[in-house]
Amino acid sequence: MKKYSVFAVAREAMRHHTGWTRAWRDAQPKKRYDVIIVGAGGHGLATAYYLGKNFGITNVAVLEKGWLGGGNTGRNTTIIRSNYLQDPSAAIYEKARSLYETMSQDLNYNVMFSPRGVIMLAQTEHEVRGYKRTAHANALQGVSTEFIGPDRVKQLVPIINIDGPRYPVLGGLWQARGGTARHDAVAWGYARACSDMGMDIIQKCEVTGVRQTGGKVTGVSTTRGDIDCDKLGIVVAGHSGQLANMAGFRLPIESVALQALVSEPVKPCMDVVVMANTVHGYMSQSDKGEMVIGGGTDGHNNYTQRGSFHHIEETVRALVETFPMISRLKMLRQWGGIVDVTGDRSPILSKTPVEGVFINGGWGTGGFKAIPGSGWGFAELMAKGHSPLTDAFGLERFAEGRFIDESVAAGVAH
Repeated sequence: MKKYSVFAVAREAMRHHTGWTRAWRDAQPKKRYDVIIVGAGGHGLATAYYLGKNFGITNVAVLEKGWLGGGNTGRNTTIIRSNYLQDPSAAIYEKARSLYETMSQDLNYNVMFSPRGVIMLAQTEHEVRGYKRTAHANALQGVSTEFIGPDRVKQLVPIINIDGPRYPVLGGLWQARGGTARHDAVAWGYARACSDMGMDIIQKCEVTGVRQTGGKVTGVSTTRGDIDCDKLGIVVAGHSGQLANMAGFRLPIESVALQALVSEPVKPCMDVVVMANTVHGYMSQSDKGEMVIGGGTDGHNNYTQRGSFHHIEETVRALVETFPMISRLKMLRQWGGIVDVTGDRSPILSKTPVEGVFINGGWGTGGFKAIPGSGWGFAELMAKGHSPLTDAFGLERFAEGRFIDESVAAGVAH
């Protein structure tokens, strides 16, 4: 793999950039792999990368029915934070946040991590109590957060209206080391590193069946032929239920659309991420000047990847009250992603009833921020059979009533 550096850029500039090679190989499927990962999004590629880096498992194929990073990895609002209430959640998200800090150096690929800070606004007395509770929990977990007052919120976000008629800003939960990253670059960086380790990334290769003998996985059937494997990782976000059905078991998830939009670009006016959970909208400004806006999931199960008018109306209407200036902006583009949501709004990283089959899904609306932590823990689970990061997120918790209820704890599960 060609090392990226300022010297490489200068050298290629001198020869009209004719020496660059492909970032990853366009591989053809082999007949057999030690591990197959279904899903070439951030979580699947991170799993493959840490299988190779941490455990030396490199006979790996990552199968993708579309294009690399074309699912939820390329369809989100790129927020990174780890200030969750429940201990298992805080552990895996904080692991992810810490890995994001050094990801560009680790992968030799600029993922544009920007630790600009994240504020979760408290706009009711209930939220004030809830966020103070979370701040105390984070202190015990070793996660650096603090509850700040409205004056400090206004100092950090000058364009905010803290005296809204319905929902005045009473404070906020502030994580200074949260932020954003370039979503496509995260997938591309992992893909490049996986390919350099000899792994095969196979696009336009849809899995149509999971083959098994005596309750143990033997391989998958795909649109490009049968491929054998010893272990199979299902990491397909909103399509987790479909792959689980192919393997012969059901998942306690629902698939719904999560929409987002960006405005036309404007001059820099906001250098932090703000989440307003009472009105259910969140916003940041991209490097290009666009206001990146997201909201809640659709109220019905669906598999669409398009935006809809009701989302623009509900989310923007809510945010205009808190950020009056955005009322004058025009929408540039809008999109949707398919997220898989569990009953307790926490993910599933688990063994399954089929020996050798592992599932990583149920991240709902909070998947991007977890990518490196998810890949780290899931790779350990697949390699060793368990991981301290994933032990609490097993499928058995739903039968045992041992929920990790972040929807109630955080008020919103982003």
